[in-house]
Amino acid sequence: MFKRMQAEGQPAGPISAATVELQGNINVAPAGEAGKPSPSDVIPAQKDTRIVRAAIHPAIGIARVGNSEKEYFIGPEVPQPLPEPPGFYKDGKDGQGALKRQAARFRVYGYNAAGEVVAELTAANADISWTVHVANTKGAWYQFQIALDIPEASSAYASELRNQSVTGADRANLSIDPGPRTIQGKNVSGDRYAFNSGKFLGETVYLGELRTDDQGRLIFLGGCGKSASPSGGKITTFANNDGWYDDVSDGPVTAKVTIGGQDVPVDQAWVIVGPPNYAPDVIDLRTMYDLLIDAYITAGWIPLPQSISFKDDIYPILERFCNLQWVNQGFAVQFGWGGPSNFLETEYLRRLADNGPEFQELRQQIYNSMRVLDRDGESPVPSPWIYGDSMSLPPVSARQHMTLSPTQMYILQQWVSGAFDSDWDKRTEPARSLDEVPLEQQPATLDQAALHFCLADAFHPGCEMTWPVRHTTMYSAPFRIKHRPAGEPVPDYGPVLLPEVAVGITGPLYAQGPGDISRWMAIPWQADTASCRYAYYSGTGPQYDPYVPTFWPARVPNHVLSEESYKIVMDETKTREERLAAFQQRAVWFRVLEGDNLAQKNQMVHDFYKMGVIEVREGIPDDPYFPPQILVESRPQFKVEEISPRRNLFLLHVPEATGGEAPRLAMAAADAAPMPNEEIVAGFMDEVHRFARRPYMLVPVNEIVPPGPVAPPDPTPHKG
Repeated sequence: MFKRMQAEGQPAGPISAATVELQGNINVAPAGEAGKPSPSDVIPAQKDTRIVRAAIHPAIGIARVGNSEKEYFIGPEVPQPLPEPPGFYKDGKDGQGALKRQAARFRVYGYNAAGEVVAELTAANADISWTVHVANTKGAWYQFQIALDIPEASSAYASELRNQSVTGADRANLSIDPGPRTIQGKNVSGDRYAFNSGKFLGETVYLGELRTDDQGRLIFLGGCGKSASPSGGKITTFANNDGWYDDVSDGPVTAKVTIGGQDVPVDQAWVIVGPPNYAPDVIDLRTMYDLLIDAYITAGWIPLPQSISFKDDIYPILERFCNLQWVNQGFAVQFGWGGPSNFLETEYLRRLADNGPEFQELRQQIYNSMRVLDRDGESPVPSPWIYGDSMSLPPVSARQHMTLSPTQMYILQQWVSGAFDSDWDKRTEPARSLDEVPLEQQPATLDQAALHFCLADAFHPGCEMTWPVRHTTMYSAPFRIKHRPAGEPVPDYGPVLLPEVAVGITGPLYAQGPGDISRWMAIPWQADTASCRYAYYSGTGPQYDPYVPTFWPARVPNHVLSEESYKIVMDETKTREERLAAFQQRAVWFRVLEGDNLAQKNQMVHDFYKMGVIEVREGIPDDPYFPPQILVESRPQFKVEEISPRRNLFLLHVPEATGGEAPRLAMAAADAAPMPNEEIVAGFMDEVHRFARRPYMLVPVNEIVPPGPVAPPDPTPHKG
């Protein structure tokens, strides 16, 4: 099993911010009778039951927007929860199929002087008062151009202030900051706990609300996915739309805990609100948890794993490649059911799990297929087929594509050498809820589960959070974001945030305040979600592949099995050939968006909730042609029967298609391409144009003023 070595001064056992932090406070104990605060029926008799400190878990909680005002669900609290039934993520009561919000639930655990978990603290055994302060400060922050901690940043566009026309004291009107809210008790909710007093340029913006459950645990709900421009402007870029706001947010989560009349020190937490998760049962190749674990290992906070388990450490890496089959056609063909690299096929998996020398070359070849930046450069061929932080057309560096994390590569190296526990036959059913997790493992499980469903690379800028979070200067301990003291002003870094300032000792990568994590993200988030797709092509030379590389298919799907195709697969009256053809056909997830590149970005603002969610459905057991479990796109809330499954399949970047000539040049490029126009999204795509020599101004098609007399339409009919 993947076990971490006991570092000097740290307790053995699962990685937990609380257990690390408690070591420096072993003599801190509430006054009064030892053992009085702790329920004795949840711990062994020999354990020290005196609680000297408490900690909030998860240390970083994740909420997600949705436009359902009443319906919500609690985010994952274990890494492998059971899939929800079809239709779960949409509100079936409002008549419009609104998308449910994902709530973040926080708990408090009490620890003894040895850093051991004594008990979960609830309203039954403690007095807990929660305070949360979230904000959205995107409009007052700097543009996202590229991750500022990579060498390529010095050649990218300058990270200038957003909304530069708003100056002086008026810039305070760009930050949506409703202030803190405090809540206490069981089953508490109401308007007084809503973050509904913040404003953007005078327009009130709701950022969410607080509730408590029947045990007094904190439930945080984020915004409803509303993005808008008070002046009525249109979206013109993927990340930096002046005059716009959205309702994601982030900020500190604190708790005051009293047991038996004595205050207990509490390690605080953070909450981050992200976009919806459109593929909740698909895990990214490199999760945010993976990335942070790697950062902490690099910083020397935690050690590399001492022993490697196939079932716990190696299999999850291989499984993630295969499960991307449900959200990307390229991965489906290579790693999916029946594919040449389907690691999950029973006999193939048996060989992969065997640590004997007879299969070492097989393991070696799989390892060799993984990307190594210094060896592979800009080549799109090695795995993973995922874009990286410097993605641009044309490529400028090896960071055009991502790699597995160094820790993941270390695990695979041990696998190649046979230095792993061949324990596949010892696998057991994983915990499907937190109640199934032993008490002492619950805090670390909550910390992992929250981040396990978040993306790491590519930070372009990302989904839930972006590149600053990989800097350990932001943390007081693993997963514990440092809190900037209340009232301390945000430093002024001038009109342009330079890379050397951003990563410098006086830069913004230290203690954080409300809105400081999400401020780096695209504004609004829908523009970025609609932009970052796959297999971008600039029309120069042959296209490498129509499906890969890709950005974030585990959260923003690319190609999916539609409900119509699934019905054919499951219809035993159809021929096997018909069913196989349906199974192999993937529909473009973005097929429901209309118009050019900018029109689709603008449509996503209003229609994000209508997109399909990838759900787990029954497959066909004991059939070599079909899997026993199939992931299917829920029916989008559009007339999909009238839409080609291949619409918007190809992304054609036309660098010269800017200004008043943009529509004509984009159409000309589409006409010159070999595929039907309906299958092409053509135009200038600033999301992949990060290193231009001169800036471009994107103008929505319906706002373009022709430079002179309008030419008569071209009589030549367009193809397709």
